Formats: sequence, C-alpha cells, structure tokens
Amino acid sequence: MWMRGGTSKGAFFLRGDLPAEAEARNDFLLRIMGSPDDRQIDGMGGADPLTSKVAVVSPSERPGVDVDYLFLQVFVDQALVSDSQNCGNMLAGVGPFAIERGLVQAEDGETRVTIYMENSGQTAVVRIQTPDGQVSYAGDARIDGVPGTHAPIPIEFRDTVGSSCGALLPTQRALDEIDGVAVTLIDNGMPCVVIAAEDVGVTGYEDRETLDADTVLKAKLESIRLQAGPLMNLGDVREKSVPKMMLVAAPREHGAICVRSFIPHRAHASVGVLGAVTVATAALLEDSVAHRFANLPAGSRKRLDIEHPTGAISCDVELDESGAVASAALIRTARKLMDGEVFA
Repeated sequence: MWMRGGTSKGAFFLRGDLPAEAEARNDFLLRIMGSPDDRQIDGMGGADPLTSKVAVVSPSERPGVDVDYLFLQVFVDQALVSDSQNCGNMLAGVGPFAIERGLVQAEDGETRVTIYMENSGQTAVVRIQTPDGQVSYAGDARIDGVPGTHAPIPIEFRDTVGSSCGALLPTQRALDEIDGVAVTLIDNGMPCVVIAAEDVGVTGYEDRETLDADTVLKAKLESIRLQAGPLMNLGDVREKSVPKMMLVAAPREHGAICVRSFIPHRAHASVGVLGAVTVATAALLEDSVAHRFANLPAGSRKRLDIEHPTGAISCDVELDESGAVASAALIRTARKLMDGEVFA
C-alpha cells in the first residue's frame, strides 16, 4: 500500500510479503524505489528522501502492543537502505494500514493502536478515526506542508529519551563544541545535532532550495556530523541517516523556535516529527544552543510550535516534577494513495 504519512510518503508492507533476509529485502526495496538514481526514474520513489521511505508492519507478540513497525529509509542517490532512525511521519500511516490489513480490529468511532517502533525500541499510541468500523481519511485537521484537510491522527510518544543514543544527552552535557561551533547533541526520539544557524553563516530562515544549493554550508555540517556520530554513541555515521542536523533561530511567526533541518544531506521541506520533538526538548534545556533562541510558554504542560520552511508543527510537551520531558504528543494526518502490486 502506498500512503502519505504526515509530510512523508512511501510503501507500507506486511513483513511476510518481503524477503526475510535483510540483504535480499534491501535489494528489492532499492529496485522498487529506483535507487540509486537522482530521478528514481525506474521506480516508485519521488526523487526525494521524503518520498523514498518504507514501513514494514507485523502483528506484535509484545504485551500491550498491537503491531511492530520497522522504518527503512531508502536513499535516493546511493544503494543504501538504513534502519538507523525512526520516522514519526510514516508512523502516522501505520495505524490505518494495520486496520486496513486486518491486523487490528476497528471499533465504531475511534480505534486506538499501540505501535512498537523497532528502530528504537520505543512505543507510540495513535488514535484512528473509524466511523462504522472503517478507516476514514477525511476530516478537518490541517498540517503545514500538506494541502487540504484530513482526519486527525493524534500520536503520543512514550519513553523516547535516548532512543538511539542511550541518553537524552549522550555526552552528559547540553553544550559541546565541534569545529569551533557550539552544538547540542541530543536524542529524544531522533538523534540530532542542534546548531545556531548564525554560527554556520546562515540566518535560519532560508528556503529549502537555497540551503540545498549552499555547498559550503553542507560541507561544514557534514564535518560536524561525522565527528558527532561517535560522541553520540552512533559510531561511524558516513553511511547512516542520523544524526539529523538542526539549524535553529528565533521564531518569526509567534512559535517557540525556528528550525531548518538536514536529513542529513538534504534540507527537509518541513521537519521530521521526532526531530521536532527533539528540538522542542532542546529548547527547554537552559544550557542548550536552542534555549537562547526559544520563546517558551509557562507551566508544566506546554504547546511548542516548531517553525519550519512550510509552516509549523505543534508539540504538546508535559514535564515531570524535575522539569524533564515526561511525554510528547502531536497531531498528524495520513491518506491511502494506492493499494496493489509493485514490481521489481
């Protein structure tokens, strides 16, 4: 099934419909997407990392969990398939897909689906609109970066701290320095390197095309990223899609903070869901790079609007008694685009 999930798009497979062995599976996925090729002309990929994604879904044997979800990023211009990260946008399509494929029994009105994210070992809970026991994609919810309105899909993330790095701050510091640039190395669902845009020679308000054309900037970011990998317990990241590079600046549209995200070598058209959660978390840390730019509301429950090139994404964050992030939730949408066979 081809689905849009959040601001991403890709293939959703039942695990049993793919080759069991990883190398054979990845070779198949490269062929169906048409990689490696900048145009992905011989496959279904859309010549963009945001449209060259795969979700592998299976019934879960874990207590209290409905389905397991493995996210795979199929590179566009390289013969690489990475499982080193989650994707919170594609996650929005997992619940509808699981119901459509009969892995979860739909209830009348709304169906709750608990999803185990294999990439990080974390759990998320989504609520899907199912009037008369059928998935509905129609509704009034609007998310920036997607035209029109659709049924809302609330997503609650649980236990995302240190999802890939083993700790929220893998160096145990909110502030480090790489290549003379102040950085915050942080992981609350997505390993991210947070940098002040002004510290690498840009404003943080550029559009995607301008950032993608800035080869000097991208070389700086890649140098920092390669050094950050081992510091974040990610090892050699030359062939990995993490950590993501997050350039932050003061908000312009009454949000909490403004971000330009690299994923990791191309500028994101908006921002990834878990990347937004991680940047929001960084903004709450007093010594972090993000905190000095952030406009933060009061209270232990905060709605933080993370501004990005095509709008903003809202993160509802709840703090515990110590001031640490206890949970994060947000609204996404999804839509079924095609159901059928794909040929390799």
